[in-house]
Amino acid sequence: MRHRLRKKKLNRTSEHRQSMLANLVCSLIKHKRITTTLAKAKAARPVAEKLVTIAKGGTAHDRRVASSHLRQHPRRFFDKTKSETSNQVRDHWKENEDVIGMLFDKIAPQFKERHGGYTRIIKIGQRVGDAAKQAILEWVENSTPVATAEVKKETTKPEGK
Repeated sequence: MRHRLRKKKLNRTSEHRQSMLANLVCSLIKHKRITTTLAKAKAARPVAEKLVTIAKGGTAHDRRVASSHLRQHPRRFFDKTKSETSNQVRDHWKENEDVIGMLFDKIAPQFKERHGGYTRIIKIGQRVGDAAKQAILEWVENSTPVATAEVKKETTKPEGK
């Protein structure tokens, strides 16, 4: 029986589903916005939000937990050799591919004051080939248009009387 279970199965085995959701969240961390089906976006949203909550802790244990959820193990990627090219490759990888570093260093500090609701789902219609409902899954930004407009008003007050 499925009493009080909230996961969607998405017609996949548990291992395939966990890998797919980890890949979706990795893509979301790297690209800040992904387009997928509505069902997959709804399934990936709680995974992404739980990982941001874990990342806000910032400890080494939190990094290990996030790494196991996302199936990313950065220490296995590079050789121990020190050369100019390996340093350049490592720096490029850290900037563009290190999802754990991006999550902990860029995304989590952005949502430090926010208590949940880190992602948004925007419905964009149906896919042409099979009429599947499409959606965009993206991070909610800290600066809303209303808040930035208020800041501009305060900073551009005319001086005088």
